[in-house]
Amino acid sequence: MSSSIKNQRAILDKLSIKELNEMQKTAKFAIHTNANVVLLSPTGTGKTLAFLLPIIEELDPECEQIQALILVPSRELAIQIEQVAREMGTGFKINAFYGGQSFSKDRSELETPPAILIGTPGRIADHLRRETFEVTDIKSLVLDEFDKSLEIGFEADMTEIIDALPNVKKKILTSATKGIEIPDFVGLKDEEVVNFLDIDKPDLSIKTVISPEKDKLDTLVALLNQLGDKRGLVFCNFKDSIQRVSDFLNHHKIPHGCFYGGLEQNDRENALIKFRNGTHRLLIATDLAARGIDVPEMDFIVHYHLPLKAEEFTHRNGRTARMHSDGVAYVLKWSGEDLPDFIQPDGIEELSVSNPPTKTEWKTLYISGGRRDKISKGDIAGFFFKEGKLKKGELGDIELKQESAFAAVKADKVDQVLKLIDNKKLKTKKVRISVV
Repeated sequence: MSSSIKNQRAILDKLSIKELNEMQKTAKFAIHTNANVVLLSPTGTGKTLAFLLPIIEELDPECEQIQALILVPSRELAIQIEQVAREMGTGFKINAFYGGQSFSKDRSELETPPAILIGTPGRIADHLRRETFEVTDIKSLVLDEFDKSLEIGFEADMTEIIDALPNVKKKILTSATKGIEIPDFVGLKDEEVVNFLDIDKPDLSIKTVISPEKDKLDTLVALLNQLGDKRGLVFCNFKDSIQRVSDFLNHHKIPHGCFYGGLEQNDRENALIKFRNGTHRLLIATDLAARGIDVPEMDFIVHYHLPLKAEEFTHRNGRTARMHSDGVAYVLKWSGEDLPDFIQPDGIEELSVSNPPTKTEWKTLYISGGRRDKISKGDIAGFFFKEGKLKKGELGDIELKQESAFAAVKADKVDQVLKLIDNKKLKTKKVRISVV
């Protein structure tokens, strides 16, 4: 067995993955054997691992400078890729740079340059103008969800970045969108296209929910009450609408989180963490959540506002009926409203059952220590079980960051845990524990 196969097996074991899916196998081979690759695959199929594996296998362990640059359209996607890359446990340094964190923190990380740098185009272009890192050893460039980066106005920054990298030998572009045009500034020639957009997918059912009033809030509540404790996403077109929807749901005692561009970065990250670990089953979001973020498989999505473009409709729907499960997309439609041509419902959902959502049994705790303190998930679990007196089943998902960590704990055990372990030593560091 070759060393690369052994290394891949070790990485998949760390990620608790039995084997690569067909898209990942095809993409990995294409990236190893071609200078230019365009990877097209639906949301939630594992594109991140598909390009990280071959890139990491081609890194030079003797090189002390940045060797691969990954550009992404959002902070959340940068954080997600950084998390996956670190969980692979390869020994290579990986960092993510994006707006919302201090530039001095970036500079500190660059004192020992990472092998892989992930970032948003605006922040990376800023670094290049300030000449904060060497570019001569960057051989691989990934434009992840590149059409989204173009859509939100990063073309000038991306052009500047590509022009500043003289020695790139491999370019990888990814997208979950059909029929995209690759702009000339990317400089692709003889690219290999790996297209898995038309593979058989789990069954997505699209149901129309008729609202008798132009204001759809009452209809939304009735639908959510019918859906009960299922996990889902409600999409709004505008961030200003989310507060209004959230206030109405709070008034009707429907637990949820919120996610949109106007939130502080910590609040955005916390909303996703609580959604992933089950503290919230429902997330109210703008199209920022339609792709490029790490969220679990869910039972349904709701189009509270009708999407403005066919692409938005597709990407929103891609959050349900993913890899291993079917799903339903509900389209809220005022009785006097016409649906755009790209929405072709399978039928009308009648609202008659009331099974209101209940609070989840989990709460999320913040821990003031992380990877930088040589703390592992195993250390945190042992700390909560031994010192916090938790039993199996009372501790849920643990997420480990560079300087902090988050753990889901049964709600009725939170006071006990805080009393027993707040301000106690976890390994060599005294940590503060608090409810998120």
